[in-house]
Amino acid sequence: MLKTLIFGHRGFPAEYPENSIQGFRYAINHHIDGIEFDVHLTKDNVPVIIHDEKINRTTDGRGFVKDYTLDELRQFSLDNYEPIPTLSELLDLVENKDIYLNLEFKTNKIHYRGIENIVIKMMNEYHLCHPVIYSSFNMDSIKIAQKIDSNQKYCFLSVRKIKNPQMFMQKYHLDALHLKFFQENIENQESIFTVNHRLRLRFLFNKKIKGIFTNDFERANKIKNEIQS
Repeated sequence: MLKTLIFGHRGFPAEYPENSIQGFRYAINHHIDGIEFDVHLTKDNVPVIIHDEKINRTTDGRGFVKDYTLDELRQFSLDNYEPIPTLSELLDLVENKDIYLNLEFKTNKIHYRGIENIVIKMMNEYHLCHPVIYSSFNMDSIKIAQKIDSNQKYCFLSVRKIKNPQMFMQKYHLDALHLKFFQENIENQESIFTVNHRLRLRFLFNKKIKGIFTNDFERANKIKNEIQS
């Protein structure tokens, strides 16, 4: 049986706005393995779920997340008329559910002061069925988070291949790498993003890698089931 976990990349953007409660709820209710999502901080230090530093692309507003309080941010909407969700709203959905959570600290462009402590403290207030997978392109965020809570999983994101990946993971005490491109000999310690093409999905499932991030988890599930049967 294939053990490769399928993560909804920003929820289920093939059908619903990315990083929306509507997309997360659908994925949770349709037996997804895990959810991947991105966290920034508002001006009043509330963790919110959105990919970009600015709200321009995914909402009807403009400007940086960091320049708005949560109440101010709530005046803007996603394409489905929902507001940008808070981290606590997603955690209310997943508490006590058999869902893996992959939280990406979006700190590679703006390193929000105290974001790791704020987020981890909130995550630990909920009963989650699996250790949280924390990932980032910013190794400093990973190091800070590891000191706060060493009991979770930590993964480095990279769009480039990692030289000597096993040594790299040992050096930084990582559980896995989240990569754009497949690397041989670390199949049980690598997850690949963002995989939507059928042939690439099939190739990676056959390689039995640790995880796949996809915009269409239903397509990925169908291909995984075809290979298993």
